[in-house]
Amino acid sequence: MVKPLMLLPPLLFAGLAGVFIWGMGRDDPNAMPTALAGKPAPGVQLEPLGQAEVFGDADLRDGKIKLVNFWASWCAPCRVEHPNLMAMAGDGVEILGVNWKDKPDQGLGFLADMGDPFAKVGADPKNRMGLDWGVAGVPETFVVDGEGTVLFRISGPITQRVIDEQLSEVLAGEGE
Repeated sequence: MVKPLMLLPPLLFAGLAGVFIWGMGRDDPNAMPTALAGKPAPGVQLEPLGQAEVFGDADLRDGKIKLVNFWASWCAPCRVEHPNLMAMAGDGVEILGVNWKDKPDQGLGFLADMGDPFAKVGADPKNRMGLDWGVAGVPETFVVDGEGTVLFRISGPITQRVIDEQLSEVLAGEGE
């Protein structure tokens, strides 16, 4: 005779496997929704990063769509996305940079080595701004409309696929 408790482990395993299979079938496994979507961007709290011009709240509300990119020198995926940021900046996309939880000299060294795609940039060494924006790790990029409203967040590196599937249409609408 089978005892009811003996059925519990296989049932738990089957349930967990079902959750994993459902999760793998989602449209974008890297998508991380943000509570900020459709809401005004939180305040900007940045320290200067070298001699670079720091952006502020008014820069988020200047009538143009822009990207707010949280990055760090120690972040390997940030290095992966950096050539794409450089190309986008070269195409006229405004990118505002937040050097997140990094040492200033290392952040400046990263930009000196890799190039600087940022129209303006500041440092968030104590994660004050990152907490307000809900940053879980880097890279994270927020698309902000010209009124200062967060449209959506990209968690992870901006790859060509992300540009093609998520950014190109939004940024193309900027020129209209």
